[in-house]
Amino acid sequence: MSLHFLDSNILMYSLGSSHSLKAPCMKILEKIRSSKIQVCTNTEVFQEILYRYYSLDKKELAHQACKLLEDITDPILSVSQEDITKAIALLKQYTINVRDAVHAATMLNNDIRHIISTDTHFDQIPEIKRIQP
Repeated sequence: MSLHFLDSNILMYSLGSSHSLKAPCMKILEKIRSSKIQVCTNTEVFQEILYRYYSLDKKELAHQACKLLEDITDPILSVSQEDITKAIALLKQYTINVRDAVHAATMLNNDIRHIISTDTHFDQIPEIKRIQP
């Protein structure tokens, strides 16, 4: 079974209010919990979740999302200087945002080629295959 990188938007849509992506993202989490998909993430995903929910004054939801992420991902990858260097190279080459460049760099430097994400700009990077929920 190949390892997939789990993006923050999957948890945020799953835990959020009504949205067209809520049910598909919840299905992804069910597949992860039933060991049909093996997922990892990086520390930057935790930062994204905490930043977003704290900025909305939804601290309990931030804690709940981080606990869930911690429970379902293995490994949780640290972001290294090598990842930052790779992220800068990706930013020069593709039209992606900084956080997602860091995710892509972490993935590529750890030989992870699949990401579960709603963000279509990952499709620009030929070495990465995005799984749409």
